[in-house]
Amino acid sequence: MVMSLKLERSALNPLFGPNPQHLWESRYVFNPAVVYDGSVFHMLYRAQGADMVSRMGYAVSLDGLHFNRMEKPVFSPAVKEELYGVEDPRITKIGNKYYMTYTAYSPEDIKIALASTDNFFRWKRYGIILPNFDPNKDAVLFPEKIVGKYVMLHRDPPSIWIAYSDDLIHWNGHKKIADPIKNHWENEKIGAGGPPVKTPYGWLLVYHAVQKHAPEPSRLTYRLGFMLLDLKDPSKVIKRTSEPVLEPKEEWEIFGGVPQVVFTDALIDYQDQYLIYYGAADNYIALASCPKQKVFDWINES
Repeated sequence: MVMSLKLERSALNPLFGPNPQHLWESRYVFNPAVVYDGSVFHMLYRAQGADMVSRMGYAVSLDGLHFNRMEKPVFSPAVKEELYGVEDPRITKIGNKYYMTYTAYSPEDIKIALASTDNFFRWKRYGIILPNFDPNKDAVLFPEKIVGKYVMLHRDPPSIWIAYSDDLIHWNGHKKIADPIKNHWENEKIGAGGPPVKTPYGWLLVYHAVQKHAPEPSRLTYRLGFMLLDLKDPSKVIKRTSEPVLEPKEEWEIFGGVPQVVFTDALIDYQDQYLIYYGAADNYIALASCPKQKVFDWINES
């Protein structure tokens, strides 16, 4: 049976692309993190210029579709662990602060780091928070404590893992919760997207999945799917989409800096919709959405 749950692309896609007038984002913009504060959409996005070092730009919108961008990056490499760049942010609001998990990329390591802000311009850095996991990417925080602990998902290749903390800095209880699936559209590796969203049925997680194509092992395709995690014990996967909810189809998703890619760091609960902002082929930033009721119908399917 064909799965009916699919995301719908915005008619305004792509929302924006590289800006040749800004050296730091003249080649690629992609993989945005987005939060909605009740009146404004705040976006951090990964950008690369001629030096191919990843920095983060900031954009703001009232409607989630038309974004105004800053001329300069708001978060750039600052320590040796970030020599090659700061990559793929995820933003979670906890209390009155926005916490950003991101990938710190250097010649020696690919590790998860943490920073916080209350205005997206001034940042407090906490450094590497998973020092014993390398390489590691795709870390995202839950928006509230669960059973008295902060909770984070991360990717110890090729799987999604969960971890717990009392202070957001020291993490323990690492446990694998989901693996790739052989002979499937997610046969190579998987990773968490934006912060999980609480629903009456569980934590809704959007994730990316990578397929390696035989007999061309160098050819990869990135697609998106949903998982539902238990509300009280998010290490338990209740349900997982059998088919992708979004896959590269548009020309600007198929051809680009990294071809055949849709990759998300953002899942937004907005009115009666779930909004998924994503990077397309490492060249553009785009938006797809789905009515909440369609997601709930999928959850309740037998």
